[in-house]
Amino acid sequence: MKDARKIKDLLYEQVARIGKVFSSPKRLELIELLCQGEKTVETLAREASISVKLTSSHLRELRMAQLVETERQGKNILYRLANRSVADLWVQMHTLAEDRLVELQLALQKIATRPDDLIASDRDSLIKAARKGEVVVLDVRPSEEYLNAHLPFARSIPLEELRQRLSELPKDRSVVAYCRGPYCLMAADAVALLKDEGFTAFHLREGVAEWAISK
Repeated sequence: MKDARKIKDLLYEQVARIGKVFSSPKRLELIELLCQGEKTVETLAREASISVKLTSSHLRELRMAQLVETERQGKNILYRLANRSVADLWVQMHTLAEDRLVELQLALQKIATRPDDLIASDRDSLIKAARKGEVVVLDVRPSEEYLNAHLPFARSIPLEELRQRLSELPKDRSVVAYCRGPYCLMAADAVALLKDEGFTAFHLREGVAEWAISK
């Protein structure tokens, strides 16, 4: 076929655009944040701890690769993932990295203050127990993220409100806290607080993106 090499090179070059976008740690964090729901650039900048200017630059790269879409609502421009396959790719990517990279495995161990804080990801058993009221599944993300999507039978108490709302949680049942995924620290902080207050609490590392990919 005439010019077959050029065509083949072009194909790989286009696919590599996605790899290039995913090569930035901060863009990965922005993708994880957008897995929780649509957000403004100001919110993304605050939650990723970078400037609005730098956040806008990263979002521009994501839009050019057709991974992010925007919608204007009044004075605000909301960013969201183009479709669920972007979130799935993020989950598959970090899952592969966790399986292959010892450095990442060691870093993940530091998130849980104690080894027994973590709960195994046995979804069927967790859903069954939550349905029966035997455990409380606690979503400690901001309330707007909970409203966008949450795990089955989960109740919402944002981390910043948890200390003031402890009376809403039963002490005779285990509490399983989760947040945005394995690299989010909110659930670990929630578990530490709950245990200090006498609750039986565990940390589920999965978030809504990880839960959705293997339903």
